[in-house]
Amino acid sequence: MCTGKCSRLVGLTLVVAALACMAANILLLFPNAENQWTPDNITKQAWLMGGVIGGGLMVLCTGCSSVRAGGKGCCGYGCCGNRCRMLRSVFCSIFGGLGAFYCLVVSCTALADGPWCEMEGQKWASPFKDLSESYLRNQTVWEVCVNPPSIVLWHVVLFSILLGLSLLELVLCGIQVVNGLLGTVCGDCRKDNDRAGEGL
Repeated sequence: MCTGKCSRLVGLTLVVAALACMAANILLLFPNAENQWTPDNITKQAWLMGGVIGGGLMVLCTGCSSVRAGGKGCCGYGCCGNRCRMLRSVFCSIFGGLGAFYCLVVSCTALADGPWCEMEGQKWASPFKDLSESYLRNQTVWEVCVNPPSIVLWHVVLFSILLGLSLLELVLCGIQVVNGLLGTVCGDCRKDNDRAGEGL
């Protein structure tokens, strides 16, 4: 696959993944899809915005840059092709990789600590944080969380989605770094008729 087509494919995938990360992080701010909970009732890792900032906006910039790198370059089609945009996509991919890594760390920490919830006696805490056995393997302990309803499942599913998406984004950013370097050195291998209809 030529560097231009690969760049566009990677870029479009990153855009979709970034939007999905942002949606998952926003849902974490509304436990059980309810808006009655105050900021003090929401898990700290949700407020770190790993999915909105890291896996979201930072990767979204990378995706847009990669898509543009697969189009017509600022120097035309000749020997230069789109090498300028390919080089820029390399730096953007490193930036996006850092964002994906931030999202990955936040998600791993959130899954390890468990949700912030109300237990019996109206006490709010992270009941699974210091358990010797992971709460992920023992679903019977989930009942200790009274409010928000189904918060443990909500927490686990959404942070697992963020974890998986951030891993995918890291891999794709790494691929685009290599692809962008090849595109910078070798140029775009596409023929002129493959570029028909592409704008600047």
